[in-house]
Amino acid sequence: MKHEYKSLWGDNIIMPSFPTLGKDENTEVLIIGGGMAGILCAYYLKSKGIQFILCEAARVGSGTTYGTTAVISAQHDILYTDIVKSFGDVKAKKYLDANLSAVQKFRELSEHIDCDYEEKPSYMYSTNNRLKMQKETQIVNSLGFSTEFVTDISLPFDIAGGVKFPKQGQFHPLKFLIGICGGMKIYEHTQIYKVCDNIAYTDKYKIKAKKIIVATHFPIINTHGLYFAKLYQKRSYVIALENASNIDGTYISDEKNGMYFRNYGNLLLIGGGDHRTGKTGGNYEEIRRFAKRFYPSSNEQYAWATQDCMSLDGIPYIGTYSHNLPNVYVASGFNEWGMTSSMVAAKIIIDKIMGKTNKYEDVFCPSRNMFKMQLLANMSTTFIDFITPTTKRCPHLGCALKWNSVEHTWDCPCHGSRFDSNGKLIDNPATGDLNIGKKNNKSK
Repeated sequence: MKHEYKSLWGDNIIMPSFPTLGKDENTEVLIIGGGMAGILCAYYLKSKGIQFILCEAARVGSGTTYGTTAVISAQHDILYTDIVKSFGDVKAKKYLDANLSAVQKFRELSEHIDCDYEEKPSYMYSTNNRLKMQKETQIVNSLGFSTEFVTDISLPFDIAGGVKFPKQGQFHPLKFLIGICGGMKIYEHTQIYKVCDNIAYTDKYKIKAKKIIVATHFPIINTHGLYFAKLYQKRSYVIALENASNIDGTYISDEKNGMYFRNYGNLLLIGGGDHRTGKTGGNYEEIRRFAKRFYPSSNEQYAWATQDCMSLDGIPYIGTYSHNLPNVYVASGFNEWGMTSSMVAAKIIIDKIMGKTNKYEDVFCPSRNMFKMQLLANMSTTFIDFITPTTKRCPHLGCALKWNSVEHTWDCPCHGSRFDSNGKLIDNPATGDLNIGKKNNKSK
């Protein structure tokens, strides 16, 4: 069995390279983060003729976008039944329409980009709760989108029921980024350590901007917005199989330890094994047991992990960073749906920069009510970690790090920062390396 531990998206792909910031700069808009959300913001700013600079700490598309399964769907793992219960019909319909609009925007852009875009139905399924799926079908139909209740899908096990969304999509995320990032003013290997007022600081230079977009996956400004309490991060694992079936769609389970599926070319992608970063879970072995049972003739060609920012209520945080930072914007908490959420974020934030009201912005407002059960879980994890005695502390906010024996990394259970065995930063919100025989990093 072949275990590459790398995303298939990076295979035989040469991403464009961009220079590193070499002097102080001034701009209308600064975008921090070169993943899908940041590049889409840049794309729409460019189309409006608005001056911008984008800074990426590593390489464009090398973070969560590199690890995505690149499903483009308005069907997310938060049930519309639950959105209606929590927010009401009006906001549930806005959430649905915002994501359907995002699917359409990707479809339109992909007509002119060689990114392997395919229109596919998406399915949410349950192996044990038929009534739940029937109710979800009824709710989505009542919101104005025609869905279908199904009991037969192209997966190798029986289900109690499922919900089919027609005309959703999937693509190659890095090919898409290559297609839209040409001609942009981008600085790679340019880590922003601190944002103060309208100035962003690297280790050597500063960038002054009238507006700042923080699209760094997990927000890096700790002193505003309480994102360290409103978010946690989750690891998820993916394998790509050769000699497995064509399932003709994208699939997600409504169950806690369920799996998700899609095809890419002759490969079947299976994801699952999820767990909170810094905790233990099923990881690769859970998926491999499934593959061995249901696809015994298959061969594993790729295996990789990704990390998602999870919000308190299943809805992303998109809009003004905080009341005290009116010219700073955030795009985060995409849960496991970074593609459509990135597009929604780009449209909302660019409208706000242009002084326009976006009809969906209230649904995603970052300052909405925080009092959810997940907040208590986040606070409890943070408290326990603070009092855990260990010499390895996360430079973000001082939580105790846990050794991840599967991926050989130091992981923070509080907020999800990750470091390799030598202390080099892998995932934020920390903005620098561990203090292992060197000067501490500059996280603020």
